[in-house]
Amino acid sequence: MTLFQAIIMGLVQGITEFLPISSSGHLVIISQLLHMNSDTGILFEVMLHVGTLIAVFVAFWSDIKRLFIELFRIFIEIFQNIKIFFYNKKKNDAKRYHKILQNNYRKFVVMILISTIPTAIIGLLLHNMVISASKSLLAAGSGLLITAVLLFVVDYNQNGMKIPMDVTYANAVIIGICQGIAAFPGISRSGITITACLLCGFQKKFSVKYSFIMSIPAIIGAAVLELVKAPKADIVWSEGIYGFIGMVIAAGVGFVSIKMMLVLVQKRKFKFFAVYCAVIGIVAITCNFMI
Repeated sequence: MTLFQAIIMGLVQGITEFLPISSSGHLVIISQLLHMNSDTGILFEVMLHVGTLIAVFVAFWSDIKRLFIELFRIFIEIFQNIKIFFYNKKKNDAKRYHKILQNNYRKFVVMILISTIPTAIIGLLLHNMVISASKSLLAAGSGLLITAVLLFVVDYNQNGMKIPMDVTYANAVIIGICQGIAAFPGISRSGITITACLLCGFQKKFSVKYSFIMSIPAIIGAAVLELVKAPKADIVWSEGIYGFIGMVIAAGVGFVSIKMMLVLVQKRKFKFFAVYCAVIGIVAITCNFMI
């Protein structure tokens, strides 16, 4: 690990994690074509994940704070409803229950929880396949071509108007499945989830917000899984300084990328990213058969 590598990895993480061009696909292509060692260490990779989390928290802090508050209130009212149930049963009464999903933020919380379940299941099922695909230019190139097609499709999609209270739980499951599939190299997580949101009729700004806030449990889960599965010897604590540098860069660049996505989704500028992904995908597939 060098300072230059830490800076490059932080930049790549911050840009490709939030723009719809696939961070995993770019890392596979860079490591294979430039013969770079992409194994930067577990601690460093986890700190890059922390950097992207910081970017999401800063960009959507007011929404995330409200979501945590409403989650706490949901638990309180569920507990109160349990008390009411036993009270009504004991007293043979009909005391009214509290309505749990009484606003958009509470529905938003439940949607994220529902989306996270299929993401986790698919992520675990595809884990070994993803590891194998992460060494293949053909896999990364194919994933980028899929991303390109999705971005082309969504750029011509009609505007949606759905806010959380209008969204079905089936929509949340579909989007969670898409996020799980995005573990495959070349398929952009932000690209496929925002596409799924827009095709489900979500309001544009809400589509970006849902995609990025939904990534929080997925990113935390991936980081924890890396730490748990890694042998203790693989964690080199001397990587901490370079990891901190990469984290700060990933957070700063990631924040700018998120703000850019909020503008791009309003102006329907995904076609430019679609062309970029298509070109890089074709180059990767071509190189796979030439090298």
